[in-house]
Amino acid sequence: MVDISSSNPSPENTAGEEKPKSDSDAIQKATTHTSVDHEAELKTGHSVSELDESELFLQRHGIPRSRLAEILDAADDDTERKLRKRIDWTLMPLLCGTYMLQFIDKQALSYSAVFDLFPSTGLTAYQYSWMASIFYFAYLFSEWPSSYLAQKLPTAKVIAAFVFCWGAVMLLTTACTEFKGLATCRFLLGVFEAVITPAFMLIIAQWYKREEQPARAGLFFCFNGIGSMIGGILFYGVGQASGWEIWRIIYALCGGLTVVWSLVLWFCLPDSIFTAKRFSIEERTMLVARTLANQTGTMNRTIKMHQIIEVFQDPQIWLLFFFVLLNAVINGGIAGFATLIVKGFVKDPLLTTAYGVPWGAINAVFNFTGPYLASRFTNVRTYVMIIWLLPTLTAVCLFWQLSRDNHGGLLAGYYICASFVGSMVVALQMPANNVGGYTKRVTATAFVFLAYCAGNIIGPQAFIGREAPIYQTGCIVMIACCVGQIIIAVLLRQLLISRNKRRDAAAAAAVGEDLHNDESEALQDLTDFENPKFRYLY
Repeated sequence: MVDISSSNPSPENTAGEEKPKSDSDAIQKATTHTSVDHEAELKTGHSVSELDESELFLQRHGIPRSRLAEILDAADDDTERKLRKRIDWTLMPLLCGTYMLQFIDKQALSYSAVFDLFPSTGLTAYQYSWMASIFYFAYLFSEWPSSYLAQKLPTAKVIAAFVFCWGAVMLLTTACTEFKGLATCRFLLGVFEAVITPAFMLIIAQWYKREEQPARAGLFFCFNGIGSMIGGILFYGVGQASGWEIWRIIYALCGGLTVVWSLVLWFCLPDSIFTAKRFSIEERTMLVARTLANQTGTMNRTIKMHQIIEVFQDPQIWLLFFFVLLNAVINGGIAGFATLIVKGFVKDPLLTTAYGVPWGAINAVFNFTGPYLASRFTNVRTYVMIIWLLPTLTAVCLFWQLSRDNHGGLLAGYYICASFVGSMVVALQMPANNVGGYTKRVTATAFVFLAYCAGNIIGPQAFIGREAPIYQTGCIVMIACCVGQIIIAVLLRQLLISRNKRRDAAAAAAVGEDLHNDESEALQDLTDFENPKFRYLY
C-alpha cells in the first residue's frame, strides 16, 4: 500500500498561502474548503455530460481542481514511484496474461495446421487462407461496437465477459469436423477478441503518464512472444499425445485455460482509476492529478458526435491508419504462414513447433524494446516505427531469395521476421496518447485498429498456395508494405512537428496569458484540436 501522505513538503505558493505538507493534507484541505470557493470551481460553463470523469470524481469528493497541482507537487519522486509500482502490479499481470492467452488461442490454428488439422477436417490450402482472414473480418465487424460497449459499461467487466466467450468458442471448435464449422467458430473467436487491444490501449492511457505508456503497451505486446514460447513448448508436448486428434487437444486446452482466466479478470481487473477499490481516495486523486500532464483527459461516458467527426478530419489519424494497414498486411502473412515456411524446409512437425520457441523469445524482445525506447527517449516514436521495420525487410528478402537448402539463412530470417510488431505497438499506442477528448480517443483508437483488421484480412491472400514453400507474391507484397510504412512515418513526424511549432508560436504570442497553471482544459474533455496546451509526441 502506497502511503501518499508521506510526501515531502512542497514549496510555498506564490500567493503566500501555506501549502499543504502532503497531497493527503491537500485533499483534506480541499474537502474543508469554503462552499463559495467550491461552487466557483464547479462553474465551468459546461454541462455534466461534457465533463471528464475526473471532474465528476473531484466534485463527488468535494475536491476543487485547483488543489490537484498542490497534490502533485507534494508527492516526491519516491512516492510517485511507489504508486506507479502499485499500478504496474495491479494491471500489468492481468493485461499480459490476457494478451498471452489471446496470442496462443489465435495461433492455435497455425499450430494445428502443422499437425493433423488438414487430414482430419479435409481443409484445403485455399480454405486455410480464408480461415486466417475470416478471423479479422470478425474483428472488423466487432471492434468498433465492442470499443463503445467498453466505453459505456464497466470496462473490466466487458473485457472479462468477452474473454469468457472466446474461451467457450475455443472449446466448441473441438466439435467441428469440416470447413463450415471451423470458419464459424473462427469468426466468433474474432468477434470476442476484438475488444482486447483497443480497450487495453485506453486502459494504459488512463492509468499512466504519456511518457510511461509505450513501455507498458510494449510489455503486454511482448507477451505475444512469450505466448509463442509457451505455446511452442506446450504444443510440442501435446504433439506427442495419442488417442485424439492433436488439433482438438490444442483447442480444448486453450479454451479451458481461457475460461478460467476470464474469472480472474472479472474479480481482479479494475474498471477505472475512479472505482479501483484497492486504491484509497488519496491515491485515486493522485492518479487524477498525474493525468493532467497528459492533457488528454481520462474518461467520459457520453459519446460526442463532434469528436467523432473530428477524427476523420485529422490527417494524423489517416497517416496512422495507413501505416497500421500496411503493417498488418505483413502481420497477416507472417502470422499464418511463417510456420508453414519453416515446415517447407524442416518437414518434421514437432521440430517446426520446437523452432517456434526461440522465435517467441526474439519476438518478445522486438515487441518490448521498440516501445521501451519510445518511452525512454523524447520524440523518437516515429524513428522506432522506421527502424523496427528493417529486420523484417531483411527477413522477407531472405525468404524470397534463399534456396530451401539454406536452412541457417532461412531460420535467421524466421527469427527476425517479427520485428515489425515493435513498430505496430508504437503506432497503435499513438491514438491513445496523442489524441485529446475521450470520444475522439476511443474513435481514433478503434478506427486505426480497423486498419489492423483490414490488413490482416489482406495479408494471407498474398500467400498463394501453389507458390509454396517460397510464396514469392507474399514476399513482394511485404517488401512494398515496409517501404510504404517508412514513407508514412516520415510524413507523420513532419506533420506533428509542424503542429507543435504553430502552437508554441501562438503561445508565445499570447502575452499576459497564463498557459501553464490552469488545468481546466484537461478536465473538460477537450480534444487535442480544442486544447491549445496540447502538444503532440512524435
